[in-house]
Amino acid sequence: MEYKTVLVCLTNSHNAERLSKIGANVARKFGAHLIGLHTMQSLDVYPGITVPISREFEESFMKNQLEESKAIEKIFHEHTRNEDFASEWRCVEARSVSAANRIVEHARCADLVIIPQPDTEHDRPDQTTIQRNVIESSGRPVLVIPAFGDFETTGDNILVGWSATKEASRSVHDAIPFMQRSKNTNIFWVSRLKSEQTYLAHSANEVAIALDRNGVKATVTHRVHTGLPIGDEILNEASDTGSDMIVSGAYGHSRIYDFMVGATTPHLMANMTVPVLFSC
Repeated sequence: MEYKTVLVCLTNSHNAERLSKIGANVARKFGAHLIGLHTMQSLDVYPGITVPISREFEESFMKNQLEESKAIEKIFHEHTRNEDFASEWRCVEARSVSAANRIVEHARCADLVIIPQPDTEHDRPDQTTIQRNVIESSGRPVLVIPAFGDFETTGDNILVGWSATKEASRSVHDAIPFMQRSKNTNIFWVSRLKSEQTYLAHSANEVAIALDRNGVKATVTHRVHTGLPIGDEILNEASDTGSDMIVSGAYGHSRIYDFMVGATTPHLMANMTVPVLFSC
């Protein structure tokens, strides 16, 4: 498998520069067709609102949306116009409460989706759930980019958070194109119970052997659970090994479980320090 169509989601003018740069780097690495996508917010009118919206307000709202879209488009073209890979710009109206619905439509036809980490300071109200919705509903690997940090390389030194689950298996195989070009790939697992150590060790080694057949030389390492959240164990290992990308299965539990107990995916999403490729 190769990434030949890469979709980069440029949600606002604040992150457009960073995401366009990373999108261009990824497209250059794979010789891919890069699509820059921006969704313009819809003006939602709820039945319970009795105060009519004036034409002047509607016009001002649409003018602001168009101005931001044009500014983001300009940034995207600045990062792509002199490249050898093909690129295109798409701007669509959200036309729903969540911009994720339109993003998912486009994401399903891509090989890889690049999207920013949630940013409460700059995200619009209709963008608050796009990461989870795109990961769960697009059926595509989603590379989430942290809100802070410069990432000159992505995928040269890869850390896989292995849990021997369906989601972890999907993420590993979805990341093979990155791994085939990486300098180092590390399969990392954490054992909470003695009863699961043998199973996790065996499955991690089997994954490394399977990757070897795909031309990927992977090492296997593990830590005994220290009581830290598994997400922190992964982030600490990424820091210790100088990893520039984490690969992880996503959302293996229900939303109620995530809310009541906590889970690795929300923890990584909130605290990531390097790009994370999620699949589920």
